[in-house]
Amino acid sequence: MSDVSDVSDVSQHVSQQQGWAPRDPSAPAPEISRFPPDGKSRPRKRPRRPRTPRPRTGLRRLVPTRRALLGTLLFGTLLLGGGLIAGYHLVGIPAANTAATLQSNLYLYADGTQLARDGEINRENIRLAQVPRAVQRAVLAAEDRGFYSEPAVNPAGMVRAIWNTVTGKGTQGGSTITQQYVKNYYLGQEQTVVRKGKELFIAIKLNREESKKNILQGYLNTSYFGRNAYGIQAAAQAYYGKDIEDINLAEGAYLASLLNAPSDFDVVVHPENRPAAEARWNYVLDGMVKEHWLKPAVRATLAFPVPGEIRHSSTGLSGQRGYVVQAVEEYLVSNKIIDERTLAAGGHRITTTLEREKQDAFGEAVDDIVLSRLDTGRAADRNVRIGGASVDPTTGKVVAMYGGIDYTKQYVNNATRRDYQVGSTFKPFVLAAAVENNSRTRYGEPITPNTVYDGNNERMVEGVDGPTGYAPANEDDINYGPLSLREATDKSVNAVYAQLAQDIGPATVRNTAIALGLPSNTPDLTASPSIALGPASASVLDMAKAYATLANHGRHGTYTLVQKVSRNGTKVELPHREPRQVISREAADTTTAVLRGVVEGGTGTAALSAGRPAAGKTGTAEDDKAAWFAGYTPNLATVVAMMGADPKTAAHRPLYGALGQPRINGGGPPAEIWGRFTAAALRDTRTEDFDLRMDDGAEEMLSPEDGSDPFGEFGGGAPGDTAGRPDGDENGDGDGSGDGGSGDGGPGQEQEQEQAPQGRSEGWSVARPGVPAHGPTGGHGGGAARAPGQQQESGSGSQARPDRAERTDRTGQTSGQGQVQGSARAQTSQQHGYGGASVPGGIGSTSRYGTVGIGRTSGFHGRPRADYSGYGTYNGYR
Repeated sequence: MSDVSDVSDVSQHVSQQQGWAPRDPSAPAPEISRFPPDGKSRPRKRPRRPRTPRPRTGLRRLVPTRRALLGTLLFGTLLLGGGLIAGYHLVGIPAANTAATLQSNLYLYADGTQLARDGEINRENIRLAQVPRAVQRAVLAAEDRGFYSEPAVNPAGMVRAIWNTVTGKGTQGGSTITQQYVKNYYLGQEQTVVRKGKELFIAIKLNREESKKNILQGYLNTSYFGRNAYGIQAAAQAYYGKDIEDINLAEGAYLASLLNAPSDFDVVVHPENRPAAEARWNYVLDGMVKEHWLKPAVRATLAFPVPGEIRHSSTGLSGQRGYVVQAVEEYLVSNKIIDERTLAAGGHRITTTLEREKQDAFGEAVDDIVLSRLDTGRAADRNVRIGGASVDPTTGKVVAMYGGIDYTKQYVNNATRRDYQVGSTFKPFVLAAAVENNSRTRYGEPITPNTVYDGNNERMVEGVDGPTGYAPANEDDINYGPLSLREATDKSVNAVYAQLAQDIGPATVRNTAIALGLPSNTPDLTASPSIALGPASASVLDMAKAYATLANHGRHGTYTLVQKVSRNGTKVELPHREPRQVISREAADTTTAVLRGVVEGGTGTAALSAGRPAAGKTGTAEDDKAAWFAGYTPNLATVVAMMGADPKTAAHRPLYGALGQPRINGGGPPAEIWGRFTAAALRDTRTEDFDLRMDDGAEEMLSPEDGSDPFGEFGGGAPGDTAGRPDGDENGDGDGSGDGGSGDGGPGQEQEQEQAPQGRSEGWSVARPGVPAHGPTGGHGGGAARAPGQQQESGSGSQARPDRAERTDRTGQTSGQGQVQGSARAQTSQQHGYGGASVPGGIGSTSRYGTVGIGRTSGFHGRPRADYSGYGTYNGYR
C-alpha cells in the first residue's frame, strides 16, 4: 500500500505543477466515445493504408527505375569482376601461332650480299641488342611512347577498339606494343570481340611474366613492314639493302612509320602517298624530341630517306641458287653442325664462302663453251649435264660452284652427285702414293716419274705371285710400248697405271686418295688394280678438294662451303681443323711437276687458255658417259665434269655426238671451261709460278747435271734447235757407241747394220746407278748414235726416226756429257715400228724426256723440247 500511496502523491504533485486537476485514482475510467459530445458529428479520420505505386503507362514503362538501375549495375559489376578474374585464370599464354614462328634461311655470298632464301616467309629474327637504340626509340615514338612506364593494356584504347570492332569502323584502337605483339605472335589478325578479349588477358599475363625488352624484341621480329618483310631485320634489307645494325636514325624513323600503314607508306610503290609518309615520319621524329630522346638541333638536320627499289632477284631458288642451298644444307647436316629438323625450322643466317664474281664467271664459261653450242635437234645434246667446283688451296674455301643449268629445271646438283666415274683424273693419286710410300716395282726398283713401264694395250697386270687376270685396255686400244711414268701420265696410259697401282698396293693407293680429300665412303673406291683407272664415283666437289691438297703441297685443311652461321642473332659454332701434312711436300710437288706436262704437251693443252702456270689431268668415264678435267694453278684448284644423263629417266647416257663431236673427252669442253673460268677468276691477281720441291729421283731427269737452265725460266729454246741429237753426246756429234755396232755419221748420212736377234719385250726395267738392267741385255742390235738428220735401220728393219730423243738412265755417268760406255738392250715400239738405239747404261726408248738440253717452246724447267709436241718434228709423238 505504501507503494501505491507514493505513486498517488507523485501524480498529484505533477498534476499541480502542470495546472490541471488530478484524476481520482479510485474513480472508474471514463468511456471514450467516437462521436463528439452534444450530438455534434466530427469528421472521421480514415485509417492509413499502404501506398501502392500508380501503374506505369506509356513511355514511363521503358525507363528503368532507380532500384533496377542500381541492381543491374551491382550485378554487372560483380559479373564483370568475376569474369575478369575467371578469364585471367582460365586464359593462359598459348603457344605461338605457326605463321609467327616461320622463318626462311638466308644465304649470303662471302661479301655479305644476299645469295638466296629458301622459304616463302621473309623473316630473320634478331636480338634487341642488334637494333640501334635510336631505332628502338623511333618505334616507341611511333607506336607506344609510354611502353616502359605504363601498363600492358590501355583501357581507353581497348574500349575504343572493341567499339570500332562492333560497329565496323576499322582496326584503329590504340593498342599498346604489348597488345600488338600478342596479336602478332600468339593470336592472329582476325577482328572479333573474342580475340580482343583474349588479347587483353594474355597481354596482362605476358606483362607480368616477360620483361619489357623481350616483349619489344618479339614485337620487332613479328611486325609486318611491307615488301613481304616480316620483322625489322628483313625490313632493313628490303628497303635499304642493309642489316639493321647499319640503319641510321632517319632510316629507322621511316621503318617505324611503316608500322602504321606498311603498303601505303612505301613511297617507291606509291609515290602519290609521299606527303602522308613524310608526315608520319615527321610525327615519329617530333615524338622523339618531345620525349627528350632526340635533340632539336639533330632533328633539324635530318632529311627524308627515300628507300631503294624493290629487289626480286635473289628471293627464289632458280638458277644456281637452289644448287648452292642444297649443297650448303648437305654440308651443315653431314658435318653435324645443324640437324635437319632445326635447319628446316628456318631462322638461320648463313654466310657462304662463295665469291659472287667467281660464281658468275663459272656460269659464263659454261654458257660460252657448252650451252651456247647445244642444239635441240641433236638427241645427244639433250643428255648433256655440267658440274663444276673451285677451291682456294690455301684456305680450303669453296669459292665457286656450278650445279646445272637451273635448279628449278634440273634438281640434281651435278657438283655434289656421286654416281659418275672420275676416270683418269684419279691417276695423280696413284703417282702421289708411289712417291709418298717410296714404292718399288716388282723387280725392286724405286718408282719415280722416270721409271719405265710397258704401255702396251691389254697388257696383263703382274703381281708378286704372277698374273692377276686383269689386263686393261688403253684408250683407242693403242700400244705405247715402253715409256716413263711421266709420259704415261701425259698420254693417260691405262696399262701403265694399272701395273703401277699393283706395284704400290691398291690399299695404299686407296688410303692416299682418302688422305688427299676423297670421302672414305666414295662409291666403288675399292682396293684393286683397277682403282688406278678411276672407277670410283667421287663428286666434282670431292675431286676439287683432293686436287687442292696437291696444290697446297700436300697439306689438307678444313674444306668448307660455309664461312659463318647464326640463328636469331646467336652464333653457331663451326668445325675447324688446322691444316696438316697428309702426304709429303715432295710427293705432292713431284705429282704437280708431272701434271704440268699434261697441260703443256699432253691431253690437257686446252687448259693453256687460262694463261697461267697450271697442272692438271683429263679423265673419261667408262663408255664415255662422263668427261673430266681436274687442274690447278698455285692459288686455285678447279674441277669440271661433263656428264650424260637421260632427261626423263636420269639414266646415264654416253656423250657420243654431243655438241656435234664424235666423242667428248676431258681435254675438250671440260678443259676449255676450266681455262675460260680460271682466266676470269684470276684476272685481277698476280701470276704466280709453282714453287716445287720434288723427289730426288724426279729431279734427275728434269734439269742438266749442273742444275743450270740454259733455256730461261721455262726452257724456251728455239723450236727444233737440237732436234735429232738423241745420242749420249750433248753436242750431237754422233760419237757414242753401242755394243752392236758403231760409227760416226755426218748430217744426212745413212748407215745400215746387221740385223740382230730380237730381244724379249717383257721383263725389263730401267737401269739405276750401280744396278744392272733387268731382263736380257740383248735385243735389237745396238746401233751407233746418230747425228742430226741421220737415218738408221734398226735390227727389226724399221726406220729409226731422227726426231726422237733417246732416253737413258744414268750409270754413274750421265747422258748429255759426252761419250759414255756401257750396254743395254734396245726396246721396240709397237706403235711406231722402230727400234731405239742401244744406249749406255739403259734402254733406248721413245720418251721425249731423253737427252738433256733439247730445245722447246714451253714446258718444264730443264725438260725442254723442240716443238709443241716435244719431239722435234711437226707430227711429234702422239
